[in-house]
Amino acid sequence: MSNLIKARPKLYVMDNGRMSMDKNWMIAMHNPATLSNPNAPTQFVEFPIYTVLINHPEGKILFDTACNPNSMGVEGRWAESTQHAFPWVASEECYLHNRLEQLNIRPEEIKYVIASHLHLDHAGCLEMFTNATIIVHEDELNGTLQTYARNEKEGAYVWADIDAWIKNHLQWKTIKRNEDNLELVEGIKIINLGSGHAWGMIGLHIEMPETGGIILASDAIYTAESYGPPVKPPGIIYDLIGYRNSVEKIRTLATRTNSQVWFGHDANQFKQFRKSTEGYYE
Repeated sequence: MSNLIKARPKLYVMDNGRMSMDKNWMIAMHNPATLSNPNAPTQFVEFPIYTVLINHPEGKILFDTACNPNSMGVEGRWAESTQHAFPWVASEECYLHNRLEQLNIRPEEIKYVIASHLHLDHAGCLEMFTNATIIVHEDELNGTLQTYARNEKEGAYVWADIDAWIKNHLQWKTIKRNEDNLELVEGIKIINLGSGHAWGMIGLHIEMPETGGIILASDAIYTAESYGPPVKPPGIIYDLIGYRNSVEKIRTLATRTNSQVWFGHDANQFKQFRKSTEGYYE
């Protein structure tokens, strides 16, 4: 009868390379020029790209899908301007399909993909998950499909990525504006973070037997510096008021449930994570 005992979920943090950009995109106006410092320097900062796999008894769950391996270079999917402003560097082992293969997992085995939002560094490999239910905020999918319909080839939404999603007939499930705290599987809830950094953001609240509560905030909170207090919004933003609301929503939830908050791109926090090549959280 031992098979009636629920297996414990295992959570893997997969390293998918590094991206760089002007720090003003991450922390808006972080070093403004003044009378005494009229040419205040900007900074080109490097930060991690990562995805999270949860091997759960009710099915394998993937949070975000990093950048597409074909993003960079002359024939790359990203516009030249994007490659210059947001260069991504990754060894082949960092590509998402290789990270999954290291764990002996095939893309077809993934049951749910949570797309926190559809920017180039979070949704680049969605096309691989043709068996999965792709869960995304409805406003985010609507806005992204408009960029495709309007043939927009520059910016955070990559035309060639979207083209591949459509041609691969992905199975979408959208989170409506008024839906929140949706139980995905036992111990894991989808949190609706609404508009802010992008048109529609979602996160995950995970209760792990040993580690305790983890909130995957993605780009609703880039880094510990963004989180504050005070909250420091990014330069890439759609809705400033919505952004502040979503950060405070996460703060309230984290306090109430005694959960860790995992930021979208915090280099220092990422260093501390146990990576998928080293082990897992349970």
